[in-house]
Amino acid sequence: MGVISVRLNKKEEKMLNFLTDYYGDDRSALIKNSLIEKFEDLKDREAISKFEKQEQRGKVSFISADEILTAARNKRARPSKKLK
Repeated sequence: MGVISVRLNKKEEKMLNFLTDYYGDDRSALIKNSLIEKFEDLKDREAISKFEKQEQRGKVSFISADEILTAARNKRARPSKKLK
């Protein structure tokens, strides 16, 4: 496990203290959670960018919620194959 040291100015320390009180986490947990959130945001932006590129190329289509529900109902209505 890596250990790091972070230097905070007074304003940053005040923010950290406020957030640790607000969320009820210790400083370490708060910093780890913030790191995870930043990473997830990055991955979300990558997925959105990929989708937008596909959309520009006309490779994206949409179906309605009704179509999804109808397909799901039809799938359940079919008899399932039993394995021997």
